[in-house]
Amino acid sequence: MSQSGYSRRTFLGGLATLAALPGSLSAQSGPAIHVLKDPNCGCCGAWIGILQKEGFGVTTEPSAGVALIREKMARGVPQTMASCHTADVEGYVIEGHVPAADIRRLLSERPDAVGLAVPGMPYGSPGMGPEDRREAYDVHLIRRDGTTEVFTAYAAAE
Repeated sequence: MSQSGYSRRTFLGGLATLAALPGSLSAQSGPAIHVLKDPNCGCCGAWIGILQKEGFGVTTEPSAGVALIREKMARGVPQTMASCHTADVEGYVIEGHVPAADIRRLLSERPDAVGLAVPGMPYGSPGMGPEDRREAYDVHLIRRDGTTEVFTAYAAAE
């Protein structure tokens, strides 16, 4: 045993334990994102799983029906941009099945905006089926005045 009371074996065992923990430090090194979602929605869970695999630190809060609609309105999401879940990341709103790459780009560029939205639930968007069979869809930037513009366009898979 060393003078500090810890052996090399104890130290290495502790490191191995930390590395094996679910949600280890390396897996959660990305931005923290908080998701409001219907607790029974499978596609929301699939999107969350994708974000976790991409390194986002995801927390969730159950919300549904009128309560979720009120949250969307309060956060500046136009009705035409609504989807099944709403999230917050570093002061921005993320509405619907927005790809992780677009969230990272938003956080990198930091536009003066409410956030991003993928309205509806397009097939093949993250959490909505295989990307190799996706339909075309757009990720929209929601401006503070309620207007939107295409942030990223995804072509249909061929």
